[in-house]
Parts: sequence; C-alpha cells; structure tokens
Amino acid sequence: MISTDVFKPFRPAYLNLGRRELRERAGRAVTALAECRACPRDCGVNRLEDKWAACKSGRYAVVGSYFPHFGEEDCLRGWKGSGTIFFSHCNLRCVFCQNYDISQAIKPGSAVPGSSRGEIARMMLELQRRGCHNINFVTPEHVVPQVIEAVVEAIDCGLHLPIVYNTSAYDSLESIELMDGIVDIYMPDFKYWSAERSRTYMKAANYPEAARAAIKAMHRQVGQLVLDAEGLAKRGMLVRHLVMPGCLDETRAILKWIASELGPDTYVNLMDQYYPAGKVGTERYSEINRRLRSSEFLEAQQIALELGLRRLDARRTHPRLAQRLNWNRIFEA
Repeated sequence: MISTDVFKPFRPAYLNLGRRELRERAGRAVTALAECRACPRDCGVNRLEDKWAACKSGRYAVVGSYFPHFGEEDCLRGWKGSGTIFFSHCNLRCVFCQNYDISQAIKPGSAVPGSSRGEIARMMLELQRRGCHNINFVTPEHVVPQVIEAVVEAIDCGLHLPIVYNTSAYDSLESIELMDGIVDIYMPDFKYWSAERSRTYMKAANYPEAARAAIKAMHRQVGQLVLDAEGLAKRGMLVRHLVMPGCLDETRAILKWIASELGPDTYVNLMDQYYPAGKVGTERYSEINRRLRSSEFLEAQQIALELGLRRLDARRTHPRLAQRLNWNRIFEA
C-alpha cells in the first residue's frame, strides 16, 4: 500500500507526542521496574535495584550489537540499511534460537556491560548519521522502559527516523500501551499457535494468548503497513512467521487468524530460513533437528494465498542498492 501522502515530509509519531508527555511516560515506565511487569512473565522483581529474573536484565538494557542491517525486509533495509539495535538476553527460551549466543548464552554481567540511556541514544544518533532509514529495536520486549528513556534523550538531540519495534510478540499489554505514539512500525514474529508447542520449544505455554493480544493491540495503534514512493515502510504493521519443520498446522492456524483478525491486507513475511540452532541438537528436540524442506515452504505460501492474504513479502533488491553494489563491483575490478 503506497501512501497518498508520499510527497509530504515524513514526521515520526513520537514528534507529535511532545517532550513533556514523552518524559512523563519514560518516568512511569522506569518507576514500574520496581515491580517489573514489562512482559508476560510477570516476574515482579525490583529491577531498579539491578535484580533480574527470566530476562536476565537488571536496571540497564544490554546491547549485543548495533549496525546498519541489510538482511531485513526490503521495505526496511532500503539502500542504506535498517539501523538495528540488538538487545541481549530474552524473555523467551526458544530452544531453536538462531541468535542463541546473545539471547541466552551470555551470563548476566559477565560478557557485555549494561547500556545506559545515553549510550543507547548515542547508538540511535550514530545510525541516523550513517544514513539508516529507521531505528530497529530487536528483542525489546523486556527493556521497554529503557528503550523509552533512551528515545527521549535521542529526540532531544535530533532523532527524526521512524522507529521499528521488532519483537517475538511475547509482550505485555502495558508495554505496548507505553509504546503507543512512539513506535511507527510494529514487526511481531508470531511463532507458535498451540500452548503445547510453545511450552516445549519456548518454555512459555501462555505465549499464543499473549501474542494474539499484543499483536491486536499493536495493529490498533498503527494499522496496515504504509510505504512511501521509494517503497520504504513509514507506518503500520508487518507480521513475520518463521515456518518450522513439521509444523504446517501451526502455520495454517496463525495465518488464518491474521487474515480474519487483522485483515487480508496485512503485510506478512513468511520466512524459510530455519536451521537447527541453539539446543536443537539434543535428542529431546530431534523432530526439528533438520532444515525446512522446500515443499513445506511452498505449502505454507499456498496456505497464505488460499486464505486471501494479498501482501506477502518478496525479496527484491532496491534499485539504489543494486546500483551501489554494481558500482562496488566495478571499483573492485
């Protein structure tokens, strides 16, 4: 969906909130860390005292890496990259996690120091200076208060890029409410439909219920994905689903829910890049200890089409990026 306002200068949502509202919201969010309910784990620990539970993150967020990312969807990466900030640790325990080294393997306080709001703000501004099209917070579910206070500081220093909330969808409704008017683009990954598989593979039986509630709340805030004249995402929702081996029943249930609850114009990225990672090599998870078959992915695509989903992500190199890559090849030759 190309916006009818493509010729108007883009203004991110957070600039409409006003600094007073943003500061007050950041204050409320950080204060709530004293009895943390930032995610559906509802641990209730006092993170202001640097205590932690499931997410292994205390008062400060831990950033694993940040850089212009060219592996995201075309509408996010464009030709200068999506400015990703990867938060370490996670509130899920996915046994198949493809970022296991930064999401679960890092011991609290031993490998990477926590990042203050000033440090995260500096990262955002650096990515903006490098020409990134957006700021893309990856795995922010457990650090929403820290994200908000960093965004406020970055805005004070001139941040003006759209913000992408790139999540597993294991978010609390309180956190999503706090992000209302701050996030321009929500990008939840709906992983599993059934409580049984969620318990087995993510150690969170309440994941499906929490994900459905969070995704609907996100959609109410931003609506369907809107692209500008260059094909870049400016506002709306993009739903990801990693197709898992032997789990097409999960895929069908999730896609059916998306089509009926969010609508056939929902932008959906069916992902086929699953490979055994994390703890999958153990005997306990032998049923997913293989790559996805091409026939399984083709069936997943067919299911989406049969359900009437009209906006499936297709990877095409942006003309400007293709031109740049060609110039690099000529120069290297």
